[in-house]
Amino acid sequence: MKRRLAALLAVLQLLVCAVPAAAAEWDPHAPLLSQPDLPELAGTMPQSEETEDAFRVTVSFTGDMLLASLQGKRAAGNFLDYAAKQEPAYFLQHVRPIFEADDFTVVNLENVLTDRNLTPKEKDTDPAYWFRAPTANTDILTSSGVEAVSLANNHTGDYGTAGYKDTVKAVSAAGLEYGGNDRTFYLEKYGYRIAVICHGLWNEGQAGSILRRLKAAEQESDFQVVFCHGGAEGTHTPEAWRVRASRRLVDGGADLILGNHPHVLQPREVYQGKEIVYSLGNFCFGGSRGPENRTVIYQLILQVENGELASVSSELIPCYVHTGGRVNNYCPAPIEDEAQRQRVLDFMDGKVKLPC
Repeated sequence: MKRRLAALLAVLQLLVCAVPAAAAEWDPHAPLLSQPDLPELAGTMPQSEETEDAFRVTVSFTGDMLLASLQGKRAAGNFLDYAAKQEPAYFLQHVRPIFEADDFTVVNLENVLTDRNLTPKEKDTDPAYWFRAPTANTDILTSSGVEAVSLANNHTGDYGTAGYKDTVKAVSAAGLEYGGNDRTFYLEKYGYRIAVICHGLWNEGQAGSILRRLKAAEQESDFQVVFCHGGAEGTHTPEAWRVRASRRLVDGGADLILGNHPHVLQPREVYQGKEIVYSLGNFCFGGSRGPENRTVIYQLILQVENGELASVSSELIPCYVHTGGRVNNYCPAPIEDEAQRQRVLDFMDGKVKLPC
């Protein structure tokens, strides 16, 4: 055994939701997409009644959190401009109750944190982007119930090794746990351990490296989550190779696969009884003034009884990426309109082609 989201409105919606055409290799409406049918959470009890022999573990995950601006420069209306004018708790004020009510919150932190004027790393992409922010921006996370971050993405290396090391130092000094391509972290409650394996997934071959980390993590934990970063940007459909790679990880022992990087939502499926979410999209995102305005908080819920996993379930909490109209105000919030909530959930279950 293993150890332990009238004409003008229609026009605005099209502007917000417009993305490149989806890849043709994988059809979310085809039979290969299993609709999520995870076991129902049975025998749950209020946390006040929990004991070491019977308890629940709830872990929230979000997609891309980019708490910075291009090249660390402040300009009117960009993220660092907001950060200079607002208290840190402003950004996650609407989701803070969710993050504080769970046991752990894990986000993908997609920028460098440094107080030095570092030289950006050369890139061969066009256009190219570099994102950095002062180390004080960790207060945005710690003021709102976030406990851990993934640094396994394509922007924590924007300022080379020095920038990455500064970022590690900043999140560690703030009391945040972190994971990277070579570092697995563990979340523990009453001795039950959840491994979070953060890793880039830029090609199918990288699944091999993740599998090796999975095998090592199995010896140290009871439940293994792969939090991976990669795939084509701006498409609501995962590439065929990423579907194959994700399923291979499940075959290799992963209990849950969560993807990020495409900057838009992509559907989920259940494969061999395990859930795969191909993209959680953006969350609090300083990289764009007009990101697609739908995302989710993914909540993993484990019921543990007498040291054994009794049941596993999940909940998707549909959210807006921003709440400032057409322009990003970097302030995500749960969607309260029932029709819009259901649209996101239907998309995540492969019932509609777009989340909004």
